[in-house]
Amino acid sequence: MSRALLKFVRVSPIKSRLIAREVQGMNAELALAALEFMPNKAAGIISKVIASAVANGDYEPEEVTITSCRVDKAAVMKRWRPRARGTASRIIKPTAHILVEVGVASDSIEAATKKTTAKKAAAKKTESKKSAAKKTETAKSKTTAKEETKKVESKKAETKKPAPKAPAKTDAKGDDLTKIAGIGKVYAGKLNDEGIFTYADVVNMTQKQIDTMEEKYTFKGDFKDAIADAKNFVNGKDA
Repeated sequence: MSRALLKFVRVSPIKSRLIAREVQGMNAELALAALEFMPNKAAGIISKVIASAVANGDYEPEEVTITSCRVDKAAVMKRWRPRARGTASRIIKPTAHILVEVGVASDSIEAATKKTTAKKAAAKKTESKKSAAKKTETAKSKTTAKEETKKVESKKAETKKPAPKAPAKTDAKGDDLTKIAGIGKVYAGKLNDEGIFTYADVVNMTQKQIDTMEEKYTFKGDFKDAIADAKNFVNGKDA
C-alpha cells in the first residue's frame, strides 16, 4: 500500500468530495481515465494525487485499486469586498487536504508476483549466460595458452635435436696394401674406395681398372711394378 497527500489545495472540499466518492474503490487505471473527461477543477487535482500515490509504491496503474480517497477541510482565507453605504461583505476562499491511498488488489497480487518472479528468472538467465560466456572465454584462453606453450616446446625440442650422425665407415677386412712398393696410406685408401682390399685383388686388376686408377689418381712410378710386388706377396715371396 502507498499513499499521497496534497495540502492546502485552493479548491472547495465540498465540491471535491463529490469526485472523491466516485473514484473510491475503482481501479487506478480506470479512475485516471474517468477523471480525464470530468470538467470539474477537483478532477484534475485528484488525478494527479492518484498518479503520485501509484508512483510512490512503484506500481503500475492496472495493478492497484484506490482504497481511500479523502478530502479534508483546510484553512479558510477571508477577504472583504466593499458594498453600498460604506459597508463591506466577506469573501470566503476555502482550501482542502486531499489524501489518496492505493493498494494491490487480490487478483493483481498473483500477477505482480508472477512479474517479479519472471524478472528474477530473466535476471538469473542473463547472469548464467554471462558466467557461461566467461567460462568459455577462459577455457579458450587456456587452450590457446597450452597450444602456444606446446609450439614453443616443440620449437625448443627441434633446436635441441642433435645433428644426424654420419654413418660410420666400416673398415673392410683385407691385406695391408701399404706394404706394396709405391703404395702409401692415401693410395691404399683410394684402392679400398674402388673395392680393392687384398693383394690378390691388386694382382687380378684388369687393364681398364689400372687405366681408370691412373686417370683418377696420380701414381708415382709405374703401377705394373706395384702389381708385380703384390704377386710376390701372394706367392709367399715376402721380402
